[in-house]
Amino acid sequence: MTRKQRRAALIGVSLSILGVAVGLVLFALRDNIVFFYGPSDVAEQDIVPGTRMRVGGLVVEGSVVRGTDAHVRFEVTDFSETLTVTYVGLLPDLFREGQGVVTEGVLLADGTFAADTVLAKHDENYMPPEVADALRRSGNWQGDTP
Repeated sequence: MTRKQRRAALIGVSLSILGVAVGLVLFALRDNIVFFYGPSDVAEQDIVPGTRMRVGGLVVEGSVVRGTDAHVRFEVTDFSETLTVTYVGLLPDLFREGQGVVTEGVLLADGTFAADTVLAKHDENYMPPEVADALRRSGNWQGDTP
């Protein structure tokens, strides 16, 4: 084997090993990847019930219903579509109607979203980036920056 052939073989083997390593990492992380959707995205796309995802938008005024045993039901909107969210647990102190929220959980067969995590803004000027992008796409962005 010439020097040039050995170098080409070494490069080929190195690229193969790198490809296998990347494939194994992606395979291991496939269950941990969580995609963000707005209520319009959930309505437009054919999302299989049980899919883990994040849904964000603004909490609809007057939609928060507190039940027994820390059960909470509220609606999230991007002004085009509205999605009903159920959550069991204590909501963040900064959770309010009319404010931005990101929830993480699974879509149920009846079209409601069962959240196991609710994230709220941290001051009056903050909007989660995913929520702001969803509002911009729907044409309902009310913020200062474009």
